[in-house]
Amino acid sequence: MPTFSVPGAELDVELSDEGGHPVVQLHGLTSSRHRDRLMDLDLGRGLNGTRLLRYDARGHGHSTGRAVPEDYRWPVLADDLLRLLDHWFPGEQVHGVGPSMGTGTLLHAAVRDPDRFVGLTLLVPATAWETRVAKAEIYRRNATLIEEQGLDAFLVADLAAPRPPATVGTPETGPDVTERLLPSLFRGAALSDLPAPDAIAAIDVPTTVLAWIDDPGHPVSTAEELVALMPKATLAVAHTPADLTRWPSILCEDVARHG
Repeated sequence: MPTFSVPGAELDVELSDEGGHPVVQLHGLTSSRHRDRLMDLDLGRGLNGTRLLRYDARGHGHSTGRAVPEDYRWPVLADDLLRLLDHWFPGEQVHGVGPSMGTGTLLHAAVRDPDRFVGLTLLVPATAWETRVAKAEIYRRNATLIEEQGLDAFLVADLAAPRPPATVGTPETGPDVTERLLPSLFRGAALSDLPAPDAIAAIDVPTTVLAWIDDPGHPVSTAEELVALMPKATLAVAHTPADLTRWPSILCEDVARHG
């Protein structure tokens, strides 16, 4: 796979070029292209006739990174994304899709360069604004736990947490991140939040927000707030694994709107 240099990291990149509209697919915190496939969050697997760019965010998967928490703030990840788009799809409008941290990255990039995106498919948006404070403290505690007791202690606690009903049947997976970098990733997430609501409200492109129930780290309330703010946004909420299997076709429909 090709790599792409950004300040402080080498990003592992994959382009599936079937002609057609450009699409960029991101992943969530501690995940990767590979792990998202295992978790049924690789919505791009259902696309045909597009130029689909996937990549592992800095510090994740096969991409490199530094043990510097500020490197993993969502605005920095948005910088990486816009550099990638300038390189692979110069001057073109793209459709963006991604879960959680990927959603945060896309929204920061869309606020900064609104003409770059023709549409968005945002999956399981994470805690934001008023719900972010408590989650940020959990991230900081996780970072300290890994440093003081090791990755296994974190995994025992993480895998014991209840899973959202829509994800039942998908394999249990651990972070696709090295133990050395994971504390910095968590601290970078603790430093991150979505753009301000008035900035979100100015994102005037067709947007689908996909959420699932019973996940405190990705509450439906964030998805509902985004849809209330964004002038062209709609919401679909998954309650069961069958609902989750529809998400790739929703992305296909979203991309097809752009011709």
